[in-house]
Amino acid sequence: MAALVTGVTSMPRGSGERSGLPIRVIGVSRAFRGGGGVVQAIDRVTLEVPAGEFLALVGRSGSGKTTLLNLIAGLDRPDTGQVFVGEDEISSFSEAQLTALRRHTLGFVFQSFGLLPLLSAAENVELALRIAGMGLRERAERTRELLEVVGLTRRANHRPYELSGGEQQRVAVARALANHPRVIIADEPTGELDSATGAQIFALLRNVANEGVTIVTATHDPFVMQQVDRVEELSDGRLLAASERVLAPPPPPRPLQPPRRPTPLR
Repeated sequence: MAALVTGVTSMPRGSGERSGLPIRVIGVSRAFRGGGGVVQAIDRVTLEVPAGEFLALVGRSGSGKTTLLNLIAGLDRPDTGQVFVGEDEISSFSEAQLTALRRHTLGFVFQSFGLLPLLSAAENVELALRIAGMGLRERAERTRELLEVVGLTRRANHRPYELSGGEQQRVAVARALANHPRVIIADEPTGELDSATGAQIFALLRNVANEGVTIVTATHDPFVMQQVDRVEELSDGRLLAASERVLAPPPPPRPLQPPRRPTPLR
């Protein structure tokens, strides 16, 4: 598959290939209590994301996007309802099971990059592999592959403060891909980038989705909304019907295409 942006190659393939997983959120609610009373962050949300879909969640600040991502990722638990990743109801998982899920099945990309400042780009990527128990030689090869994928081979030994914002986010994407994730959770991945750099990061994620990985992102970026497979809008913790949407117009009809078997990441 051709690169979508300069310096970014297609995903490496091989014996580690795995396809994306579907996500189901069923009747989920989550409230937070504070000094001002109870805030209903998520209110009876039901959502299905097919395997391999690139879904964008939009909504004004405080609408519940990040809370919903956290519930899907097992970083928080719903008060009521169920969350499934594949066939597993992760809302009933133990902490040990959730840790294993995040380590081996999910990848994360955050708005603030989340890189360790004293580690180089290569070391930030390699750390995720070390935690997962991969051997030294395999770690070195996988890290090299991923930095090539995101166009940062020549910046492998640079620390985050020596990289631009776009380069830091590319490292974050490489780290998210390290353990062959089947689902990627991306919370405002272009939020701190200029429009041109944000478009490059999105093109990289689009490449990942085209390889069959399921991606759920929260965004305010109109460009992202136009390019993902589907957009859903949240308001006051509720998932809006198409007729209620303000920020995300109803999606146009998609042309019918013959079914294809996605080629997942190595």
